[in-house]
Amino acid sequence: MSLNLNDKKAVVAEVSSQVAKAQSMVLAEYRGIEVGDLTKLRAKARESGVYLRVLKNTLVRRAVEGTAFADLSSHMVGPLIYGIAEDPIAAAKVLNDFAKSNDKLILKAGSYAGETLDAASVKALASIPSREELLAKLLGVMMAPLTGMAISLGALAKKREEEAAAA
Repeated sequence: MSLNLNDKKAVVAEVSSQVAKAQSMVLAEYRGIEVGDLTKLRAKARESGVYLRVLKNTLVRRAVEGTAFADLSSHMVGPLIYGIAEDPIAAAKVLNDFAKSNDKLILKAGSYAGETLDAASVKALASIPSREELLAKLLGVMMAPLTGMAISLGALAKKREEEAAAA
């Protein structure tokens, strides 16, 4: 389906607004993936707050001109699906997790913090725990000494009660 000029301008404006607030962008080739699988991928992306679309490469090139993602233009060749996210790890994680279970999705490139990433770097970015996971681990580490102290005090109180009852 061909887009008229106004539709193309609308797509460029929509992608530009997403790119303006994004911290990361991931490109993946989706050739041969069944519609049902793409629907599952889109649902997972929505849950994770990732803007995920199949777009015309020329329109995306225009949308990323003059942004930190402009260097990705050289990788925008072939049938690509674009993952754009405010969370630096979310897009890479969603696409990488899907690629593990579906060998037809091939990670091509990505961009984070102004750096262009190859497929291996995108996989490495996806392996970083999310912010929530890191906060939970930090909280666990911070609570461990307090928990240990509470258990020790409880055992000491119980021991003294038993000694008092025996005497």
